[in-house]
Amino acid sequence: MTVAYPHKLRGQLSAQDILERVVRQRDIHMVTLNRYRFNEQRSCKDLTDLIEKLDGKPRDLIKDLSHHIADEARHALWLTDLLYELGEDIGTPPGSSYIDEFERLIGYETIGSSPEDGIIESLAAINVTEKRGCEYFAAHIRALQKSEQTPENIKIRETIEKIMPEEVAHVRWGNRKLAEIGKKSEALHAKVDLAKRKYAAIEQAAYESGMDVLAGAEVRRVENLMKIVDTLPLWQRPQYLVDRLPQTLFSPELQKTRIDLAKKAWEKDPASFVEKFIPMFFAGNLKDTAAKAGEY
Repeated sequence: MTVAYPHKLRGQLSAQDILERVVRQRDIHMVTLNRYRFNEQRSCKDLTDLIEKLDGKPRDLIKDLSHHIADEARHALWLTDLLYELGEDIGTPPGSSYIDEFERLIGYETIGSSPEDGIIESLAAINVTEKRGCEYFAAHIRALQKSEQTPENIKIRETIEKIMPEEVAHVRWGNRKLAEIGKKSEALHAKVDLAKRKYAAIEQAAYESGMDVLAGAEVRRVENLMKIVDTLPLWQRPQYLVDRLPQTLFSPELQKTRIDLAKKAWEKDPASFVEKFIPMFFAGNLKDTAAKAGEY
């Protein structure tokens, strides 16, 4: 059976590479924590929507999802309290929304037609996003352990360490539920395998859309879109592509993020903007770019 797990950003930057840079820049660190808070909070809404769609069946899944919501709400509470105590923003984070992009790339027409298909796809979607969360939380803890042990960094690390075990439990639960369904028949095994591959492709595309704003990002987004298309039934592919290609190529959020980043770099140092930011923007290697981008 397919094992879906998070991949590096464009195969170049791991979560560890990213978080070790993040913890050294306080403003970016605080935005990252606020994104965690927002995602945990938003997942409560999405899981509640799923429970309402299932309408009480199957009962064991409804119970599990209810506990899942309680966990996510608690994580959002801990992160909100942390940011509040640090005097930081607890509003909607700036930049592209990972969750919004993930949902845009799913599309209702890609959800299975039968109730069991819908459950498989929902579990696969939850599972792959929880794996990304675990990857980031683990990398964040390691980065903080290596950083200066200030009271603030210790408080942040202790908060993430409280969240991490429950996120790991969510991943194990999803793996177990999908395996249980796959064991029922060869047909269901194939459906679970396909759902894992599809949602791994969707999650990777959503993740990269919020991280890659360099020149040529539109082309790379289309490449990721085509990887998703390859996991769909033949009859779904044309409509899926027609519906999502325009926004993939012409994303207002991408352009806004680029403008905001350029404005910030210009205001900080016009000379450095010309000498460093512009070449950085057109660079093709994300790892080299990240090494130069700390000051922005």
